[in-house]
Amino acid sequence: MIYFWFLIYNLIIYPLIFILASIGAIFNKKMKDGLVGRFHTVDILKNTLQSWDNKQSVYWFHAASHGEFEQVRPVLRGLKEVEKECYVIASFFSPSGYQNVDDQNIDCKIYLPFDFIWSIRKVLKIIKPKKIIFATYDIWPNIIWLANKRKIHTTVFAARFDQNTSKILPIIKHFYRAVYQSFSTIYTITEEDNYQLNKILPQKNKPTVRVLGNPRYDQVKEKADKFTKNHTITVLMRDKRLIIGSVWPEDEKKIINSIFQLMEEDEELCILWAPHEPSEKYIQLSIQQFLVHGYKPTIIRSKKISKIQNGRVVILGVVGVLSKLYWEGQIAYIGGGFSSGIHNIMEPAIARLPVIFGPKFRKSYAAIELLKAGGGFSINNGTEFYDIMKVLLNDKNRFLDASFAATKVIHDNIGSATRVVRSIIRD
Repeated sequence: MIYFWFLIYNLIIYPLIFILASIGAIFNKKMKDGLVGRFHTVDILKNTLQSWDNKQSVYWFHAASHGEFEQVRPVLRGLKEVEKECYVIASFFSPSGYQNVDDQNIDCKIYLPFDFIWSIRKVLKIIKPKKIIFATYDIWPNIIWLANKRKIHTTVFAARFDQNTSKILPIIKHFYRAVYQSFSTIYTITEEDNYQLNKILPQKNKPTVRVLGNPRYDQVKEKADKFTKNHTITVLMRDKRLIIGSVWPEDEKKIINSIFQLMEEDEELCILWAPHEPSEKYIQLSIQQFLVHGYKPTIIRSKKISKIQNGRVVILGVVGVLSKLYWEGQIAYIGGGFSSGIHNIMEPAIARLPVIFGPKFRKSYAAIELLKAGGGFSINNGTEFYDIMKVLLNDKNRFLDASFAATKVIHDNIGSATRVVRSIIRD
């Protein structure tokens, strides 16, 4: 079965992915940056590894993007504490990760190499990793299959398999079975994920599977510890600010009219607008949109910002600082729920903000937990967004209950990073 899918993947699936990506790179700068960056991966590895001691262990971590790396960060930190002399290579699929992640525990940063057989063979020969560790979902079959053949340990942690996953559909399931059974270890977030995974895995010759939780909770808790000392006033004493984080055009279409209506009805309500992709073109379009409605935005372009400037509308034009700025708000709307899936909702939750998001949240365990606890709210349209906002703005008790519930979800789930590090070293 593995050999069959190995042929199908290498003769049909990945060549098609490569062709489509190459065409897309002509029209999309982000895709172009990622494609061009991959052509330099081997050279970067060769130049960097020349100065490394071959006796030291090399761990290769992979995350899809900047957001997914937040799960990796506490695991890296824990691993370096235990194995101080090890080397860490971090690879990224997206330019958002490669261009924006800066972590002292990374010894070499690369774009994920092309998943062609010859590319992966060359990279594995250069790196000679002790273990390859994937975060959550960005799994590339040839890396897994060729590492398995070379007896290199492979792991995926914070693995999610929701009830509606396409991975359990008949033909698709057989493909993923060929991939996941080639892992050495798989660490899921919940027992439900474990149950769904076992629908994919074969009955025999399965990898070691453990339920270890999500290390991202540990990361947002650590970030919170850095800022809570300077934010001792209660959340109700902050400015009445709605923070729109990682907003996509699809989110904007749903909620923008409701936002203007809320601002007209409440002159104290102000907005921090943080695009998912803060390109200059999108920022200028956002400025024009707010100007049409009588609001002149202030633009944040510095990563050194620690406090939001005065003004009813502030647009965030940089990435990597939003986690700090959540502490300057009262309510958060997190984007992605009307497009590819919601983004990081843990950072606003630990900052004591009730969190609103769109309907595509099933892949986020944290979103499901927030909904259950009452700290999160899912919407399907602008009317629902308006109604939830009115309740949170006007009912002090409902607001405080939601604020407390959001933060409690984070505190109740910390400790996963330690379990993942121990298992990576032990298994």
